[in-house]
Amino acid sequence: MLDRLEMFIALATERHFGRAAEQCGVTQPSLSAAIKQLEGELGVQLVWRGSRFEGLTPEGARVLDWARRIVGDARTLREEMRAARHGLSGNLRIGVVPTALPMIAKLTGPYLRSHPNVQIEILSRSSGDILHQIDNLQIDAGVTYLDNEPLGRVVSEPLYVERYLLLIRDDHPFASRASLSWAELASLPLCLLTPDMQNRRIINAELARAGVPIAPQLQSNSVVTLVAHVQAGPWVSVVNAHTADLFGAVPGLCAVALEGDGGAKQVGLIAPWREPHTPVLAALLAQARRFSQM
Repeated sequence: MLDRLEMFIALATERHFGRAAEQCGVTQPSLSAAIKQLEGELGVQLVWRGSRFEGLTPEGARVLDWARRIVGDARTLREEMRAARHGLSGNLRIGVVPTALPMIAKLTGPYLRSHPNVQIEILSRSSGDILHQIDNLQIDAGVTYLDNEPLGRVVSEPLYVERYLLLIRDDHPFASRASLSWAELASLPLCLLTPDMQNRRIINAELARAGVPIAPQLQSNSVVTLVAHVQAGPWVSVVNAHTADLFGAVPGLCAVALEGDGGAKQVGLIAPWREPHTPVLAALLAQARRFSQM
């Protein structure tokens, strides 16, 4: 049944039989047959079907909750037994909001040095995608904002408080300033992250509070793209301190602090609300606690 539950989760996530089959590494007829077998075992219809996937039935939505728990617990059991036999090893998939990518090595670097038999995959994701993919067991953990938008049922470990600076060329008229007010950004050609990114929504709120029109000339879901345009000029961008530390030292660039707390938000590690966690995930949460105490 476990394999069929995993296929059902994939179908509920992808909402398309073909994509779900591809994700599970099976043919579409095999996936369809597995779902029908699961329905037969449980005695309820799980999926509304026409010529294509049309959604979950009410019973299917309830089974999805159980499927996530059962599959998650089964994976934890396998990981615990592997750790008991071979020590801490396995894979971790971590979704990270783009603004936290410049600091992630400070968390994962010490972790990997302590646990060399663990492999980590780091994926750039929006905060909404992180929550969705944790729910659907597509990633194991996420690094995202903790206190700005609802998180749902997750456990969290704070990492740092995000503060903001203006990234500019070192020949910009503001380059010699010790700090700037948010209101002074009104006359500048901004390039910012796209509106689906929570960082952008935080910055939008600060700009609106300062009476600055929110009309960036360029938007991207990539921090690197923003930095490249700042370097090319005449654009400027609002970045967090970790990004400023990473790119502010690049020849031709500098960062100027923005006055006030700038809507400072807590960023941290989140993981599913499930006990126990897999050994590799429990060790990552412990590393996050050590990080926040540094």
